[in-house]
Amino acid sequence: MQLLLTSDTHLPTRAKRLPEALLAGVDEADVVIHAGDWTDEATLDLLESRAQRLIGVYGNNDGPGLRRRLPEVARAELGRLRFGVVHETGAAVGRERRCARCFPDLDVLVFGHSHIPWDSTAPGGMRLLNPGSPTDRRRQPFCTYMTASITGGVLQDLALHRLRPKS
Repeated sequence: MQLLLTSDTHLPTRAKRLPEALLAGVDEADVVIHAGDWTDEATLDLLESRAQRLIGVYGNNDGPGLRRRLPEVARAELGRLRFGVVHETGAAVGRERRCARCFPDLDVLVFGHSHIPWDSTAPGGMRLLNPGSPTDRRRQPFCTYMTASITGGVLQDLALHRLRPKS
């Protein structure tokens, strides 16, 4: 099972459209996970039309239309792994312990908000992943998204994809 993880697309304020590399990845993925801050429903419509399966949540910058269509927290079993998706997890300091307490039943938690890629393991073994942002690099050298695969109930081949900064 091929996964694509993204977050914080912030269209059309941070970019006019999603990067072509990200869209090509969406077309190839079995599951696309978006961890919030879409900011426009057109991006949700686009990913719903292209993704085989889309799992998404709303973020702090998402208005009433997106909040009607998306949950604050999403959960799904993918390839025998229990996934959760949420936009915000709070400060980086203490994140692993806090998330382990809040989501004790998950194997993987995908989150966004900071635009900073993150890959760590919480006490108890839950993997925490933030794919960064494909459109707004903030203090990072690149815009980013992640891909991974699941085989035999194991998350593997995790890759952080760097995109060229907007000119």
